[in-house]
Amino acid sequence: MANRQVDAIIIGAGVIGAACGFELAKKGWKTLNIDRLPAAGYGSTSNSCAIIRVYYSTVDSTALAYESYFYWKDWEGYLAAEDERGAAKFHETGTLVMKTEHNGQLKRSCEMMDIVGIPYEHWSADQIRERLTVFDLQRFSPAKRMTDEGFGEPTGGELSGAVLFPAGGYISDPQLSTHNLQRAAEANGGRFLFGKRVVEILKSGNRVTGVVLDDGEIVDTKVVVNVAGPHSSKVNRMAGADGDMKITTRALKQEVVHVPSPDGFDFETSGLVISDSDISCYSRPESGNHILIGSEDPKCDPREEVDPDDWDNNFTEQWTTQAYRQAQRIPSLGIPSQMKGAVDLYDVTEDWAPIYDCSSVDGYYMAIGSSGNQFKNAPVAGKMMTALIEYCEAGNDHDASPLKFQLERVGHELDMASFSRLREINKDSSFSVLG
Repeated sequence: MANRQVDAIIIGAGVIGAACGFELAKKGWKTLNIDRLPAAGYGSTSNSCAIIRVYYSTVDSTALAYESYFYWKDWEGYLAAEDERGAAKFHETGTLVMKTEHNGQLKRSCEMMDIVGIPYEHWSADQIRERLTVFDLQRFSPAKRMTDEGFGEPTGGELSGAVLFPAGGYISDPQLSTHNLQRAAEANGGRFLFGKRVVEILKSGNRVTGVVLDDGEIVDTKVVVNVAGPHSSKVNRMAGADGDMKITTRALKQEVVHVPSPDGFDFETSGLVISDSDISCYSRPESGNHILIGSEDPKCDPREEVDPDDWDNNFTEQWTTQAYRQAQRIPSLGIPSQMKGAVDLYDVTEDWAPIYDCSSVDGYYMAIGSSGNQFKNAPVAGKMMTALIEYCEAGNDHDASPLKFQLERVGHELDMASFSRLREINKDSSFSVLG
């Protein structure tokens, strides 16, 4: 019996993997997404905070995020396919970033917004209090652990204000958005295989020729795309594609907190996405009038690197620390004794920017290191990876002459060398989930 044959295998069916499958299928590629889990978006995507925002540490990353915003704003138009479960909803609340010493009072961020042409508004402290009546704007930085002396005590003065970026919000159901992409890919001829693990990547010389699955099936292909999330480094080793990489990936444990909004304040309808580096937390509305709270990864917090096949998925003291840091800003915040939220893994690089690249192995590509801050970029990441694959498969040397990708909605030419595995670490990075 002949082996199954496809044009491209995408290892992973999270939001970026599904977007890659969709975009390649639209271009006529016979694609197969393979995922070890039972459905699309069931891995780390399902626990993504799914925030759509435009503020990043470089112009290229800022432009990429703004381009992606337009796809979420017209999600059903972009998909052009029906899903029996309906379409994921984009809650366009805007994003509010507090001005702090840590982010340079957002001076550099606003300069990048001006370059790309992204709208923003300066908010005074009084405007913040008018919108978020439960907020205390006293300063608490630098961030501390709960066991540190002075935790929860103001450190003098108050925040001077914030910047509102209207182009932003969140997706209420990240797993559904991935299912939407699956259905859109399938409508264009793409296929998905669930509950199967790739155990070997086959090569002839330095060229990929197929994969072996855990049930022994061999699937022939000329292109393999690693979009394996927290397993990305293991897949790279399997392919023998990690020898020349200056930027690498690792799996980090992350915890996200869900707590009820304070009595008398409807955060679900009156709240918005908030980044607050003074307390090292970001937050957004969550269904049921809850607040979702994530960490902005301050230096005082441990970063727990784990084996994605063997790790403890229970909440830890970090959950409590994040909840109480948020309570510094919202003194009336009630913190329940039962921990609710999500514990999952991030796939991150040394500078927390993704790798969208080819590799030292012909036909082997990577869309990895994307956890925490790239969910929002999935539609354009799929387009970029498709353009990159077609560029390289046509005989071009992306390492020597990097692809320039045109962002159609914002009119910006993106140098994909910014996301190379061979790049130097971005010293302007926040070195955190903010990217």
